[in-house]
Amino acid sequence: MSTALNTAAAGTFDGADAQAPIGKPDLTVKTLGTPKVASPMAPLLENRQTTEHYVDETDRVLLDDTLNGVTGRGVSVEDLPGLEPCGPRRKIFFDPSKTRAAIVTCGGLCPGLNDVIAGLVRNLTYHYKVRRVIGIKNGYQGFIPSYGHDVVELSPATVRDISVDGGTVLGTSRGHQDPEEIVDCLERLNINMLFVIGGDGSMRGAMEIVRVITERGLRIAVVGIPKTIDNDIPLIDQSFGFQTAFSLASDAIRAARVEAKSTANGVGLVRLMGRHSGFIACYAALARSDADVVLIPEVPFALDGPHGLLEHVRQRVAERGNAVVVVAEGAGQDLLEESEGSDASGNKKLRDIGPFLRARLMEHFEKEGIETSIRYIDPSYAIRSVPANPYDSVYCVRLSQAAVHAAMSGRTEMVVGRWRRRFVHLPMALAVSRRNQVDARGDLWMAVLESTGQPVRFT
Repeated sequence: MSTALNTAAAGTFDGADAQAPIGKPDLTVKTLGTPKVASPMAPLLENRQTTEHYVDETDRVLLDDTLNGVTGRGVSVEDLPGLEPCGPRRKIFFDPSKTRAAIVTCGGLCPGLNDVIAGLVRNLTYHYKVRRVIGIKNGYQGFIPSYGHDVVELSPATVRDISVDGGTVLGTSRGHQDPEEIVDCLERLNINMLFVIGGDGSMRGAMEIVRVITERGLRIAVVGIPKTIDNDIPLIDQSFGFQTAFSLASDAIRAARVEAKSTANGVGLVRLMGRHSGFIACYAALARSDADVVLIPEVPFALDGPHGLLEHVRQRVAERGNAVVVVAEGAGQDLLEESEGSDASGNKKLRDIGPFLRARLMEHFEKEGIETSIRYIDPSYAIRSVPANPYDSVYCVRLSQAAVHAAMSGRTEMVVGRWRRRFVHLPMALAVSRRNQVDARGDLWMAVLESTGQPVRFT
């Protein structure tokens, strides 16, 4: 893998194939056929004095952004791997007057879901003149007749104010549903394009939907807007809602510091989201320089011993009078009993590191004969349920516009995202193949170590 990929978005990729290089074929996006319909956006785009806004469809956003990364490929310029740029095309695949679109939100909540829904509806309606847009209620369950969920008619009027609220107006759910039944429903509703807003499990489900669509010889585009509050999607600079999440998480760290300072030998313990990737913990700690220790899944740590976490926290309290520990939910799982089973999305259930750490810290201070008060804060659900901040709202709108342009041009089994600050198309298979993680040798983790003053490892 190139140097550029190893440092992408201050992260790295996990999994057995983490070192497998990504080549040009991996970035090829599927299409339903040759676009032949003139875009109804022509008047908007061509009445510009300086330039047209249409995408140059032969252009690519290069995967590598360093000289070493490019030269290390050892291929010609034409063969360098790159991603399709997002944006409107001169010719589109679907006739807007005969197009019917559906939107579904799946998985857990994340700031910005309603912004994406509203953006999709407005762009489909205002610029492409699509006559019917519907919302599927409660995730993939909404396609299954036995659940009895109605569809929701969506228009610019019905979505006008939804972005001020958190959550999703369409509802959501987790768990596998039969792709055959889902495609049956798409056919009954005469849907031509489906927009899936969800995480890796939702995108795997979307790929199964595409498989059935293909087997039946149907022409239905399936485009994803990837959602993960943990920011762990590969080849995407940042997932929507992430900025809102770490901003609010930093407020929890501030509260923990206030609580810790208000008692003798106080310790604030904050548990944040991050099953496998510690981006929220890292960014929140950097945004609010109140953390003395940050623990993430990517960096194992020891509790006991003179160089362990417990003794380090005790020493910080002795030196400063208080301390704040920030821990991502997936950190330290090797210290806990092995969990059994999976959740509805197929993710392995995690043990709760927060109460465990709280108990161990209390035990250590009691053993040392030090009276302490440990304030434990877990803001996870409060963060997931809030509206997006202005930055994320803008990002969501732009992602939704990119998704509509892609679907109208006949792209399918792909997601939209931003890479190197450019909006791009990414095949779904690649989006779910790896996980973006904090690089323990990278700049982000080094910045955290500099900010907290903690050792490189607790051993």
